[in-house]
This record gives sequence, C-alpha cells and structure tokens, in this order.
Amino acid sequence: MRRLGNSEIEVSGIAWGMWRLAENGRTAADAAKLVHSALDAGINFLDTADIYGFNGESGFGDAEALLGEVLAAEPALRARMVLASKGGIIPPLPYDQSAAYLSSALDASLKRLQAETIDLYQIHRPDILAHPQEVAKTLDDAVKAGKIRTIGVSNFTIHQIAALNQFLGHKLVATQPEISPLRITCFENGELDQAMMMGLTPLAWSPLGGGRLANPDSERDNAVAAELDRVAGEQGVSRSVAAYSWLMAHPAGIIPIVGSQQPERIAEAVEAYKVRWSRQDWYAVLVAARGERLP
Repeated sequence: MRRLGNSEIEVSGIAWGMWRLAENGRTAADAAKLVHSALDAGINFLDTADIYGFNGESGFGDAEALLGEVLAAEPALRARMVLASKGGIIPPLPYDQSAAYLSSALDASLKRLQAETIDLYQIHRPDILAHPQEVAKTLDDAVKAGKIRTIGVSNFTIHQIAALNQFLGHKLVATQPEISPLRITCFENGELDQAMMMGLTPLAWSPLGGGRLANPDSERDNAVAAELDRVAGEQGVSRSVAAYSWLMAHPAGIIPIVGSQQPERIAEAVEAYKVRWSRQDWYAVLVAARGERLP
C-alpha cells in the first residue's frame, strides 16, 4: 500500500481498470466477480470513466452504471476500494470542461455509480477551450461539497498540469498518461520528472501497449518482448507481469492499470510485487524500446 500523491488515501501499487467492463453483455453478477477478483488479490484501486462503454454511438456511462449495480447489491464493497473515475468528454464533442458541463458530468457519474463520493476524480483529456481557472474552481467546489476527495488528470501535458495546479486550492494528486515498455515517451519528456517534483502518483494506462506486448508484430516490439521474457523466465513470472514490474521499478512510483477483464489475469498481476530488476536488465528493456543505444 502507498499514499495517493500527497493525500491521506492509501492505494495498492497496482490498479484495475474498467475500460472494457461493459463489453460482451456482462451482467452485474459478472462484474461483481471481477470486482471481487481485484479486491481479493489486494488490488483496492479501481479506475473507471464515464466514457467507458461508449462504442461510438451508444453505451456512454455503461461501465460506471454496471459498477454502480455491483455496489448497490453489495454496499460493503465500497469501503474496500478506492474509487477513481473520469469526466470531461461528451460525444459527439471531443472535450468539454466548462463549469456547467463538468459539474453535470460529475453528478451523473455519482448517480450511475450509486456512490456519494468519488475518491479520485480525473479530467480525462484537456479541453483547450476551457480556462484552467474555471476548471479548477469547479473541481475545488466539488471537493468542498464532498462529491470528490482528490483531483487528478489524464493525458495532460506537463504545462497543462502546471497551469491547472496553479489555480487549484486542492492540489492534484495523480496524473494518468499512457506508459508501457512500448511507449516510453514519459521517461524522457519531463512528465515523470514533473510528477516526482509535484508529488503526483503516475497511473499508467495501457501498460501492455494495447495488447501489442502479447502479440508483438514488429522488430522493435519483438526485441522488447524478448528482454521482458528473459527476466520473466529468470523470476518465474509471465511477460505481462514483467512489464508491470518494469514500470513499477521507476522511482516515480508508477501504478500500472491492469485492463484485463479475466479474473485469473487480474489476480496474476500482483505477482509483479515480487519481481526485482537490476539496472542492467531494466536498461536493456529501455534500449530495446528506444531502438537505439543510449548516448
């Protein structure tokens, strides 16, 4: 367990994400099995969003609503989890963080989740037309009203993070960019350095490269997979677990968000805690991902 940013909230070092929870006709009973799989494995950090379930035409809010059914049926589960969600995207518009929409989106998420409070509420993607001061006031008001406990962002640049945080009274505690052994941009563009400087917890979405690590189809991807396999074989874990642990070895304290909707894969993820990386092995993966030697 570790602190979420500079807050008092304690979270597991691995999170479970519900991007695909509402797919394949899952019922509340199916969703409950997945929630229990995560919690029973010691993963108390559950991440969703209002856009999860949207297929381009319908399904907006479906993942939140399904989780809400689970919580309504088993209210005691709420105390066992740190609940994170996101808002600020509204189809067919790309992004909207105006005060009116963001407030309504948060209220709608709370209603679907059948919860009084969201522990971590994240702005999903930055709205270029929203002044950060307006966004900050909306979020601060939500904290004061008890609707959310802490604030985070997802897919923000370092300057967008700094601008929003400047206006916030309740400072950011988390940032959620895409990070994986196949997407190492954050290691070199200042995002993780900023997170360490500001005390933000980085949450890595798509930590397995959107499935490409499982089925690498390029020379670079195969090279990364081979380096992960070497360490995975030595330490008796799967390639996926090795990938999670590789991210977790970074000093910023990256929390990978496991996207699997299979109970056994969710439970397997916690094996990442036991993997140890030498600098030589860790950098070997980085070099393979870069596709060129370090300077």
